[in-house]
Amino acid sequence: MSVLDEVLQLPELLEPRFCVAVIAILFNPFFWNVVGRWEHRTRGLTRMFGSPHVACYSLATAILLLNVYRSHSITVAIKAHPRSVLIDRWEVFQVGVAIMGAGSLLVLSSFLALGFTGTFLGDHFGILMDKKVECFPFNLMENPMYWGSTLNYLGLALMNASPVGVVLTGVVAVSYKVAIAYEGPFTEQIYRQRALCCKHK
Repeated sequence: MSVLDEVLQLPELLEPRFCVAVIAILFNPFFWNVVGRWEHRTRGLTRMFGSPHVACYSLATAILLLNVYRSHSITVAIKAHPRSVLIDRWEVFQVGVAIMGAGSLLVLSSFLALGFTGTFLGDHFGILMDKKVECFPFNLMENPMYWGSTLNYLGLALMNASPVGVVLTGVVAVSYKVAIAYEGPFTEQIYRQRALCCKHK
């Protein structure tokens, strides 16, 4: 099968399992950004649960469950579509394993550096960190958890020789890029507000 033959199979991307995976990918960052900003503005979850920490843990549970479903839907879409004869090779599989290993390292080290509330929007609940995290992997790049997650999906796609998986990884990368564009300035604003409050005390 040639590259052209594989490209001509792309109309299968309208297949329902692929569409479900795309919706799951796009919904996740939309959900946590909308809920996080609503909480910061109204403290609705904090009032509901009686504690900012309990509220943050509850939102984190919802985010984790959504991420599990996203991963499941991507895996289902990958399995439902044909493997690429062009990348169905042992060397590509090994590259996929290495990429997934690198992605997992970025995700786990980011979590350890940020802690639970730092990872799951604690600053939106008023649970602020003392200072900006600059240790590994944040000394290598901005938003390493997002890019580590993206690498995990790319590794999964390559290990399964899946063109659909590669396309879905691209959707993940774009969704994170958009999320970062909204999250970054908002988070900086939260810390600027704290700095101003401390300055006037």
